[in-house]
Amino acid sequence: MSINLSDIKEKGFLDIDIDKSINLTNEIEKLKKEKNAIILAHYYVEGEIQEIADFVGDSLALSQEAAKTNADIIVFAGVHFMAETAKTLSPEKKVLLPDLNAGCSLADSCPTQDFAKFVKEHPSHMVISYINTTAEIKALTDIVCTSSNAKEIVESIPNDQKIIFAPDKNLGNYVNGVTGREMLLWNGACHVHHEFSLERILELKKENPDAKIIAHPECQKPILLVSDFIGSTSALLKYTLNNNLNKFIVATESGILHQMKKESPSKIFIPAPGEDSTCACNDCNYMKLNSVKKIYNCLKYELPEIKLDEDLRKKSYVSIKRMLDISKKLGL
Repeated sequence: MSINLSDIKEKGFLDIDIDKSINLTNEIEKLKKEKNAIILAHYYVEGEIQEIADFVGDSLALSQEAAKTNADIIVFAGVHFMAETAKTLSPEKKVLLPDLNAGCSLADSCPTQDFAKFVKEHPSHMVISYINTTAEIKALTDIVCTSSNAKEIVESIPNDQKIIFAPDKNLGNYVNGVTGREMLLWNGACHVHHEFSLERILELKKENPDAKIIAHPECQKPILLVSDFIGSTSALLKYTLNNNLNKFIVATESGILHQMKKESPSKIFIPAPGEDSTCACNDCNYMKLNSVKKIYNCLKYELPEIKLDEDLRKKSYVSIKRMLDISKKLGL
């Protein structure tokens, strides 16, 4: 069958009809074996995708796991910057993204030209950027961090060293608070975590007084102040697994509830609502662009493919490698 590449140019994915009689899960498994491919699924994609993935987790951890394998092809069910990171760590592998429209509001809030100008205006500052950025921003960064190690990475820098923290102002504010630093923050945010409703969360807490409020540090400060536990997505999952309590109000993207329910089926997980959400949750529209059908098509036709200029890839890798070296030294 010939491929209409205009589908990708116009729509961002291969819009090819699939025979409804075929079992997509079985066909994907066959294609994975035939092509020596693996599927990575971020915690925020739909549960049915998590179930067919070889690895489920946070973005950097997924790219690290993929780099350890001998796979020839990586299908990243996530968003664009995550696929870029996978390509950065595995340049010899072909990296596929089911839908090129799966961007990231946080990464988009930090345009390359604007950020380059900002950095140039503050020459005495070291740049620490969250992993949730484009390869171009990573290339302008001294050290990358994750939500799991941001505090430790910042604390590893001498107190007299001025720091620019980008792009998430909420995570930056949180790190400033727990470290006592006064980092200069880029004014960016994740639309999911920035829009949780404090009022509606407190209403849920009143209705469920026995529930613990747990939140991702990308949330705004008022949400974090009422939270019983703050941590990365994987840390939130671990907390619910190891905690003896049975009910949690979860202030992060609702996709993580699939793994929480899977790991602790007897416990109750209540998704925290956003300000304008019509459902009782707050979803990432970009993550939800991934689908089993798109995964099947992109794996079958090996499109859309994520490619990085080699010079850019090397520059972006430097900031990631510095983080990995610091993390190893600190035993993280």
